Formats: sequence, structure tokens, C-alpha cells
Amino acid sequence: MTTNLAENIRKIRKERGLTQEQLAEALGVTTGAVYKWEAEKSLPEIGMLMEIADFFDMSVDVLL
Repeated sequence: MTTNLAENIRKIRKERGLTQEQLAEALGVTTGAVYKWEAEKSLPEIGMLMEIADFFDMSVDVLL
């Protein structure tokens, strides 16, 4: 699951033309948090997964 989530966050962010900094600012987290999600060094908490999915206008299961 981690790999798919990390790849999906990175892929969707890039498709939307966003930098890690822009995504972090939109979600109210640090740039380091976004980096860690995409590098598979950590996972977003459940509530943050819902926020990420909402931000990208998709369901959590599509994001996963």
C-alpha cells in the first residue's frame, strides 16, 4: 500500500502542476511532510488522507 500511495500522491501532484511546497501549503503541513509521504518515509494520518483526497477531488480508495 505504501508504494502505491506514495506514487499516487507524487503523480497526481505533478499532473496538477503543483510543487511539494504548494501542496504542503494547501494542506497546512510542512514541505518535509509531503516529501516524506512521496519518499515512503512516512504515511499521512487517516484524517490527512481524507484531506488529500478532498483536495485532489477524489475518493480515498482511488488515492490508495
